[in-house]
Amino acid sequence: MFIFVHQTIIMIKNIYFFLLAILISFQGFSQVEEVNPPSYIKTITFKSRSSAQGQLPILRLGEEFYLEFDVLTTDEPDFYYTIEHYNYDWTKSNLVKMEYMQGFDNFRIVDYQNSFNAFQLYSHYRLPIPNRQTRALTKTGNYIISVFNENEELMFTRKFMIYKDLLGVGVDIKRKRDVRFINEKQTVDIVINSGSLNLNNPKETVKTLIIQNNNLHTAIKNVKPQYTIGKELIYRYVNETSFWGSNEFLFFENKDVRAANVGVQFIDLKDIYHNYLFTARSRHDQPYTYNPDINGNFLITAIDADNVDIEADYTMIHFSLDYPRLTDGSEIYVYGNYNNYALDEENKLTFNSESGLYEVAFKLKQGFYNYKYVVVDAQGNLDEGKISGDFWQTENNYKVLVYYRDLGARFDQLIGFGEATSVDISN
Repeated sequence: MFIFVHQTIIMIKNIYFFLLAILISFQGFSQVEEVNPPSYIKTITFKSRSSAQGQLPILRLGEEFYLEFDVLTTDEPDFYYTIEHYNYDWTKSNLVKMEYMQGFDNFRIVDYQNSFNAFQLYSHYRLPIPNRQTRALTKTGNYIISVFNENEELMFTRKFMIYKDLLGVGVDIKRKRDVRFINEKQTVDIVINSGSLNLNNPKETVKTLIIQNNNLHTAIKNVKPQYTIGKELIYRYVNETSFWGSNEFLFFENKDVRAANVGVQFIDLKDIYHNYLFTARSRHDQPYTYNPDINGNFLITAIDADNVDIEADYTMIHFSLDYPRLTDGSEIYVYGNYNNYALDEENKLTFNSESGLYEVAFKLKQGFYNYKYVVVDAQGNLDEGKISGDFWQTENNYKVLVYYRDLGARFDQLIGFGEATSVDISN
């Protein structure tokens, strides 16, 4: 009896560890999403020669870049970083670190400075890649950098891409070919010229990613070439490469915290400066009006500051929207690249029954910011045009990334990058 019970326990343990191994394996091959930081970590940016501040980091192989962020505390906490390589679909690649990295990661970020002459005290952290420990990233493709605190708790992650120009990527923006949406949508046409590169079975080995306004959350994936002419792969779809046109972003600038500037109605000084923006209204039923923007991005700037990294102050920005109260479970958010297009509690508006407005307030560093109001329904579906409207004339930025995994290869190379705006959109 004892032997039977003992064998049963062993069998149950084996089944448990087998199921646990399957679960871990499944998690290892699941698509990874970015982790957003806690509220005291702000203004996460990548900087390089080819990537403007605040934009999606798409970097050339061998290019130096910097990850920078602010911590709105006074205790100068320690942070550590790791870098991982990923496939096209953001599943973990089969490469081990020594195959894509010269040197090591998981070191402390030692370059930081404290704020100077600011009401909001903060520390500005700066991580250069390469550095003395992480000497180079040697493979193209998708990467994720993760930042941990001294207790090994994950603070945030950010995606970035490294490419090498091995082929030509032509990008052209057209009006939607489906007449039902010709006034609201834009279509991205792509021509990939492989040149001297031999692409084996391109319908299976070549993958493209189409990104509107540096927003990975709304990117179009897994579009195969429609047909091939010689060395060219042609993408001229009716529906598969179409985006809603949305509308130009709203914007404000508060480079001078002591005076109301562009988009700021009035200011107030409490513990820190408070900026109250003009109340926005729905543009869905209004005619399109051209209003130049920076396609959802932001730029840190402050007057009378030699180094905006540590001299630009943080202000409490008050947003307000005049919009009918939603009763179907939908939520409204302030949306933009200032927080990586995240939909968090911090940037969710609540309806104020006294003012009759949707309102929210949170801290942002001095600068020029693009933003818009978007709706997320009870099922979690994002609608960028419900409040802003959708117009074919809207000037949007489009980036196209081309990945290639040759037969028998162990990872997805990023071998091409193309870019265009819809300012010259045609039929």
